Amino acid sequence: MNISSFLRTTQTALSLRRSFNCWTAGITKTHRKAYFNTYPIILVLPDGSSINIEYEYEPRRIITLPINLSALTPEERKIRLEKRRPVTRVKMIEEYQDDFDETQFYDFKK
Repeated sequence: MNISSFLRTTQTALSLRRSFNCWTAGITKTHRKAYFNTYPIILVLPDGSSINIEYEYEPRRIITLPINLSALTPEERKIRLEKRRPVTRVKMIEEYQDDFDETQFYDFKK
């Protein structure tokens, strides 16, 4: 028996494994030693697509992953950085000209 044929058969035996897909996840349970509370979360990827996941740490509705700024064009990068900057609103304080003269009502006093 040739050693290369023996190695080939062991490699094929080692490459046999169970493939996980949506059907096995639906039929079997989650195998783990400690069962934590999980919360259904919507995870939004940087390209805009979203997937539903189970999140263990705290209840949230949605988690968005950050965008890689180095992959954007300079114009898009500038727009993104401008959106991150806090908005400073200018408060307009109007000064009223008070031309009320109380002396004109002295005659109405009893």
